[in-house]
Amino acid sequence: MAKTSKRHSRDVPAKTDPAIPGAPRARQTIEVGRLERALRKAVEGEVRFDPGSLALYANDASNFRQVPIGVVIPRTLDDVVATHRVCHRFGAPILNRGGGTSLSGETVNEAVVIDHSKYLTRIGRIDARRRLVTCETGVINEELNRHTGRHDLVFGPDPSSHSRCVIGGNIGNNSCGIHSVQSQLYGPGPRTSDNVHALEIVTYDGARFWVGVDEEKDLDHIIAKGGRKGEIYAALRDLRDRYADAIRAGFPSETQLPRRVSGYNLDELLPERGFNVARALVGTEGTCATALQAVLMLTPALLQRTLVVVEYDDLAEAGTDVMEMIERFKPIGLEALDDELIRDQQLQNMNVSDIKELPKLGGGAWLLVQFGADTAEESAATAHAFIDWLTSERGYERDRIVMAKSEQEGGTSEHLWAIRESGLGSTAFPPDGKDHWPGWEDSAVPPEKVGDYVRDLRKVMEKHGITGAMYGHFGQGCIHCRLSFDLRHADGLATYRAFLEEAADLVVAYGGSVSGEHGDGQQRAELLEKQYGPELLQAMREFKAIWDPGWKMNPGKVVDAYRLDENLKLGPDYNPPRPATKFAYAEDGGDFAHAALRCVGVGKCRVPRAVDTMCPSYQVTREEKHSTRGRARLLFEMLRGEVITDGWQSEEVADALDLCLACKGCTSDCPVNVDMPTYKAEFLHHHYKSPRRRRPRYAYAFGFIDQGARIASRMPEITNFVTHTPGLARIAKLVAGIDRRRPLPSFAPMTLQEWFRRRGGTGNPHGRPVVLFPDTFNNHLHTDVGVACVEAIEAAGWRVVMPEGHVCCGRPLYDYGFLDEAERYLHTVLDTLREHVRAGTPVVGMEPSCLAVFKDELGKLLPHDDDAARLTRNAYHFAEFFDAFDIEPPKLDGTALLWGHCHQRATGGMDADQRLLERMGLEVDNLKGGCCGLAGSWGFESGKYRISMDCGEQALLPAVREADPDTLVVADGFSCKTQIEDAGTGRRALHLAQVMALARQKQQGQVPDPPAP
Repeated sequence: MAKTSKRHSRDVPAKTDPAIPGAPRARQTIEVGRLERALRKAVEGEVRFDPGSLALYANDASNFRQVPIGVVIPRTLDDVVATHRVCHRFGAPILNRGGGTSLSGETVNEAVVIDHSKYLTRIGRIDARRRLVTCETGVINEELNRHTGRHDLVFGPDPSSHSRCVIGGNIGNNSCGIHSVQSQLYGPGPRTSDNVHALEIVTYDGARFWVGVDEEKDLDHIIAKGGRKGEIYAALRDLRDRYADAIRAGFPSETQLPRRVSGYNLDELLPERGFNVARALVGTEGTCATALQAVLMLTPALLQRTLVVVEYDDLAEAGTDVMEMIERFKPIGLEALDDELIRDQQLQNMNVSDIKELPKLGGGAWLLVQFGADTAEESAATAHAFIDWLTSERGYERDRIVMAKSEQEGGTSEHLWAIRESGLGSTAFPPDGKDHWPGWEDSAVPPEKVGDYVRDLRKVMEKHGITGAMYGHFGQGCIHCRLSFDLRHADGLATYRAFLEEAADLVVAYGGSVSGEHGDGQQRAELLEKQYGPELLQAMREFKAIWDPGWKMNPGKVVDAYRLDENLKLGPDYNPPRPATKFAYAEDGGDFAHAALRCVGVGKCRVPRAVDTMCPSYQVTREEKHSTRGRARLLFEMLRGEVITDGWQSEEVADALDLCLACKGCTSDCPVNVDMPTYKAEFLHHHYKSPRRRRPRYAYAFGFIDQGARIASRMPEITNFVTHTPGLARIAKLVAGIDRRRPLPSFAPMTLQEWFRRRGGTGNPHGRPVVLFPDTFNNHLHTDVGVACVEAIEAAGWRVVMPEGHVCCGRPLYDYGFLDEAERYLHTVLDTLREHVRAGTPVVGMEPSCLAVFKDELGKLLPHDDDAARLTRNAYHFAEFFDAFDIEPPKLDGTALLWGHCHQRATGGMDADQRLLERMGLEVDNLKGGCCGLAGSWGFESGKYRISMDCGEQALLPAVREADPDTLVVADGFSCKTQIEDAGTGRRALHLAQVMALARQKQQGQVPDPPAP
């Protein structure tokens, strides 16, 4: 259970008179201790007032930071209602939060935060005939569509964060998404509000009821029935009647401006609209009431999709024909990218192979036009007709057009969409050396004006010296851009404000909206009067007061909001300490504080399915602190020193990092390359500098496993007897801090180095030399793998060089913060290999995690060592070596299930392994996502066994069990192979070199050993 807060009271802002525009905020004292105790008594779920939880929820994906009063993670909808009633009793503000990916500051506040995303994920009945589905608001957008997709229906709004954002966030922000064109043409409309049929809500004072759409005809009955709902409906009708003419004049229609999500949807209350209270609440960002459940309207899925990419000279030109494209061909997606976005991704090695698929004849922008249908033939036919129109009627050059098939048809269209979905992450810290931030990332204009608007917006940017890539939903006139705002200096903040005010004037002049998808929050709420004028802003103020007369629901957001330049995460007083570090942090200018700031909050690490590698422990626990984002936020707060006050000695940070598997998934999967394994090693290095702290026993047992293995290999039979005799093994595990349920590996009767020495060295003395690195695992434990690697390389005509004496990369040392020792190990490696790396001799690794040290940690610990750079340059994973030197492998028929070690995925990927197996003649299933769960020594540690197994069950272990008995299971990593065997799958995984040995045996007419035990 989380630690109880030691604070007895806290002052929070409180608006003294919500009826008066711009009324000042006084300070209200909240009795925090009593509030916490009352919540714990009333709520079945989790109540957290500890510093770690406050730090985790003080940030979202925006420029703003506000420390909450406490956090509630409800298990049931009744918990949410109970939280409101307790907070109402104490006068505590409330903030509802889902995925926490908001860019406008609406999901941070000095309030009790309610996180719906962990437990409130139930999906109810689907009414396929009426195209309706009911769900709780913590359901992830993509999970809902996976569920409804069985009926060939989807919930139309799908932001680029669809794999982790939740329906409650869609409702709060009035989200749209990449396929909002599809939702507009084939469904109810582009915005979430257009797709909401009913909401179950709870008001601040705890009243719980349903609100719907088309309730004009029932108004008298609802009001006459009385109660809190009747009272609210009567006040809403009165508000509507008083402001009806102003609303009609000030709210453009959806056909004029599809992406208006700014302010409150007062137009939904008009009689001609039907008095749609549910839709009026959508987009209020939790400032009026809390949504518990939603009845959502669905759209035909049109899952057979074809993508056409069209190149243009510049982004403004790309807007020329979008309206005619939509009217003639009805695409389901119409997105734009500019060349700066592509350049940023290329320089950061993001989506490298995908970008090569774009037509590139020197243009500066691309349109991604996607067509969907129920059949692939129909989708492709529309795409061909579109291309014919472009070339014949519009005069486009055919070389500037690419048609990509869907992934189901063996195409790359989904990969090309990845370029667009990577927009936010790739533009955050581009190689120009300037940090880029949100703020004007969301403006929208009528689609027919988008080209002219882009030209004029760039002029405003140039005037203020601001740069940034542009991309977005051109089919609906919405522009995304992350800009080079200076948020650290007074003059930079003055420019920030001046730009936003001028940009707001520009978008209003175009008849547009300051927010086109992400909501107003605090970021653009101050600008709403420019868009709506004082009368409609007063109407919105009164709308909020009807629902929330005490101004306690997410106060200071949307209406009478905080200024756009206060509560900043940075600001002119931002000056965290810059502690001396062991790693170089070259990508952050050597600044660990910038590394801790690197997370932009988009939450890709919070995807609950094992699609990517990161974050295995989050995939199991669904806990924010076990995501890359959560850990990064805690490190940021640790340096800031306001909530987490004990720096490197922080137990909150240590606790969050304890379940980090150091899998390196974030280093390649995270859109801004947050490097949590490095941060973890750095933290532990400093954490255990204190003489009061001693590392756990397993840190020594596994951190220095190479030393233990040296001793054990002198008497392997005795060692194996001790570690495999039940009573003795139990004692050995207890002493070493190993979980009692984890079997211990056996030591080989002979080390690989000894075998190599006894055979007289290489079997191919005249071949080109290659160094085979004798890692601890394959030297002492899996000698058979090492032998297979030697023989595979020699069979290819190369001369194997095996280093003599004890040499170790020190891989396990990083996991426990032994960085001084790790540096010494690396110097020993360089001393041993210096002659070879200076000669440019390839160095091949058998164990992916050990070779990854040479590709990753080596350069970070020894950034100015030329021999270290030479080793990194000449280091190859086993399959990479065969691929890089175009070595022909032996042939073998059959099928293979390929599983990549997490460290190899992060430092080279698995493409070379797949190509090599396919060149052998095998049909390969390259299994992706998740981690084996053992993660080197992590899964051996006491108390980690269950979660280790649960991590493996996300992807690897079920796939191995389901594989055909004749299918080869291929995994080079020692931990991956060990987990497969320990989990009782009944299978033995083979190293790629062992697969090649099987192939040679078959070619020579020998009967190979079966792959299973």
